[in-house]
Amino acid sequence: MRLPALRAVLPAPLAAAPAAARLAARLAARLAARAAALTAALVSPTIAPLGAQAAGAPAAAAPARVTAIRADRLIVGDGTQLLDPVVLVQGERITAVGTAAQVAVPRGAAVIDLRGHTLLPGFIDAHTHLTSIDNDGGDLAALRETPAHGAIYATVNAERTLRAGFTTVREAGSLGYVDVAVRDAITRGLIPGPRIHASGPALGTTGGHADVNGWSPFLQLPGTGAIVDGADAFRRQVRLNVKYGADQIKIVATGGVLSVGDAIGAPQMTAEELAAAVSEAARLGRRVMAHAHAGDGLLAAVRAGVASIEHGSLVSDEAIAEMKQRGTYLVPTLIILEEIVRDGAAKGVPPYAVAKATAIAAERRVRLRAAFQAGVPFALGTDATSDIHGRNGEEFRYMVEILGATPMEAITIGTRNGARLLGVDRDLGTVATGKLADLVAVPGNPLEDITRLQRPAFVMKGGAVFVGPGGR
Repeated sequence: MRLPALRAVLPAPLAAAPAAARLAARLAARLAARAAALTAALVSPTIAPLGAQAAGAPAAAAPARVTAIRADRLIVGDGTQLLDPVVLVQGERITAVGTAAQVAVPRGAAVIDLRGHTLLPGFIDAHTHLTSIDNDGGDLAALRETPAHGAIYATVNAERTLRAGFTTVREAGSLGYVDVAVRDAITRGLIPGPRIHASGPALGTTGGHADVNGWSPFLQLPGTGAIVDGADAFRRQVRLNVKYGADQIKIVATGGVLSVGDAIGAPQMTAEELAAAVSEAARLGRRVMAHAHAGDGLLAAVRAGVASIEHGSLVSDEAIAEMKQRGTYLVPTLIILEEIVRDGAAKGVPPYAVAKATAIAAERRVRLRAAFQAGVPFALGTDATSDIHGRNGEEFRYMVEILGATPMEAITIGTRNGARLLGVDRDLGTVATGKLADLVAVPGNPLEDITRLQRPAFVMKGGAVFVGPGGR
């Protein structure tokens, strides 16, 4: 920076005076020094250009190392497969997918060799109860236990579920918003587990499937969900669930197998209550899952606009047509009813519940197969409680046996369809570039033996390996 000579700008008489000359010299020297300091500051190498790293500050993190995964085949999740695949993962995302001839492995990449295995998307269970280990539908747990018990159970069951290859689950009701707390703990990395879509407490009516029934009227008993009556009460409870962190809303539209004193097809919500719950959830950006086994209660829930019917055991032809037209999903929870019939008595399931399940068992298989063959969209859900946690993959076998699905169709139901139902198909459900790196590998070929999905040898969630080479 250059400054004009001070003498050139002073009046002539003042400049000619000796004292004035000395003063001018001093002022010029000071101004010149300041200008030099300012110039040095502007060009100093210790001052970083805009957007550059300042001296002494931490260096920017290096890009995450690329991981290349090889396998015999890749089942994409959309009904297609690739032989001799390579999947590249960087950070939590998939960066490339193709055959070995199409995708070059970058120099320095970590390579996970899964030859002899089939690679698939992470599985999605759209109906779980991670907070539960009971066999009676939760009645005694509601009487004897606290939400703290549920948090402990969920911590254990979440890891079992993840290790079974299920990287995403949708919780179907949890007292005390325990599912919300466990979801957040997993997201923060405090405990291992799948991505949880939390419901908070299910919404049910007095004396219904979500209530604890058959006890003395002089006892003030809690429900296994939030017990509400009337449209305004349903609307308020939806708001409360969303306020406290629910990702979706669970309602109880009909009777159930594990509840005392109700028929499984009996409607338990009025049309006004259904409309209030669904419309309020939609206003708040939440979808609704409806427990419904049969009859007018199931059909009314479909017509009210729920996203999915849970169980759907005796779904009618009329309801099938309505669900197909609206795109309403059916989550059949096959494993739990099959095991109640077969093993319920030995596991301590109440006799009334075993009797209910047995009475509908044969017709249930017929009706669910009819719905699947008619084109109703299905998503995988286990209703996991008791010892089903960690055995979620057995549901695939029941879909083949009961619904008549091919192994490829069953896999699509348990991956892409689940992601679509949960509204996360942009990130999950198929193996594709840009999606989250949720991946599972099983030995051999599950298209030849669907039970291979029960024994994953490799599980990755968000680019982190939890089972298999490099696992935690």
